[in-house]
Order: sequence, then C-alpha cells, then structure tokens
Amino acid sequence: MSTVDPVASSTAAATSKKANQLNQQDFMQLMVTQFRNQDPFKPLDSSQFLGQLAQFSTVSGIADMQSSLATLVSSLQSDRMLSGSSLVGHEVLVPATKGVIGTQGTLRGAVDVPEGTQQVVVNVLDSSGQLVRRFTAPATAGTMDFEWDGTREDGTRVAAGQYKIEAHGVTGSSTESLNVLLADRVESVTLDAKTQSLVLNTYSQGTVSLATVRRIS
Repeated sequence: MSTVDPVASSTAAATSKKANQLNQQDFMQLMVTQFRNQDPFKPLDSSQFLGQLAQFSTVSGIADMQSSLATLVSSLQSDRMLSGSSLVGHEVLVPATKGVIGTQGTLRGAVDVPEGTQQVVVNVLDSSGQLVRRFTAPATAGTMDFEWDGTREDGTRVAAGQYKIEAHGVTGSSTESLNVLLADRVESVTLDAKTQSLVLNTYSQGTVSLATVRRIS
C-alpha cells in the first residue's frame, strides 16, 4: 500500500499554484512575443493589452501600498509600546470611585470642582457603605487634591482593603456630586487588540485606557 507524503503534496500544490499564476513580468513577455509573431495583415489590438497591463499595475500598486501600510502600523505599534513602557512604575490620576489602601501608606486623589462651588466634602466609605472618614474644605475651582492617611475619625488605622470615595460640592443650600479621580500605580502596559490603543494595567483599578489619564507623576 503506497503512502502520500503530506509535506511533498503541499509543496507540489504550492509550486503548481505559483506556476499557474501570471504576474506582471510574465504578461509583458507574453505581449512582446505576440507582437513579434503577429500577422502583419491582421495586427493585434494593442489597447486590450494596455488595458490589462494597467490592471496589473493597479493590483501591484495596491499590494505595495498594503505592504507599506502594514509596515507603518507595525512601526507605530512598536513606538506606542516603547513610549507606554516608560509609564511603568509611575502613578497616574484616573477617574475612579474605589481605591485600595494597605496596612501602611495613603490614598491620594482629586476632585473636579466647578466654578462657584463654595465647599467640597469627601467621604470615605467601607464595603458595607458605612462612613469611615469625612473631609471638608473650602472649594478651589479646578482639580482639587486630597489625601487620606488610612485612619478613621478617631485616628485608628482601618483594615487594608478597598474603600469607596464620594465627593460633593456645596453651593449655598444646594449640593451636587463631583467627579472623583484616584491615583494608581502602573504595573504594565498592553495594546488593545481591536483599537490598538494603549492600555495601562494598574495596581488598584485594573485596566485603564491611556486616554482617561488626567495626570502622570
């Protein structure tokens, strides 16, 4: 019983396919040969050959352009990853409502304060929604920083874990919720497979788009 070598069959098929393909150079040789051997009394229609040659040139140009674009995209991806890698180990300020605090250290953040706000109130809540700490300060329009040292109102240290941060702006008798930003450390960077945009992998917030970063320190 004879056997068929799959590698040899694949190679033969690829060679046969390549042999059956007519590239632009082959077409030029064919056109020259036909013109040399044409009947002087029945000349060939050169316009047909020129039209087909133009099609070959167009396809070839598109292929070259696609190759160039692929090279450009690859280069841009490499540049983006290289620039993104410089963020590893740095702290970024991103929109978030929950932060992690350890047995030591602090939790830093900021609040977006609109013009006209008189007072800012920042609340720290535990996982059950209980108030752990409250900060009150005169408002400063713009991005207003805050820092929590990880202690309760009585000065005792809280357990390490995740805590929710809420912020409110007070103007006269009215109160409105404010956007909270929290500082987080960049652990690594990746490229989004679909959008090719740079994604930061942070310690507390997980994956964060570079487009959402408000500050780098």
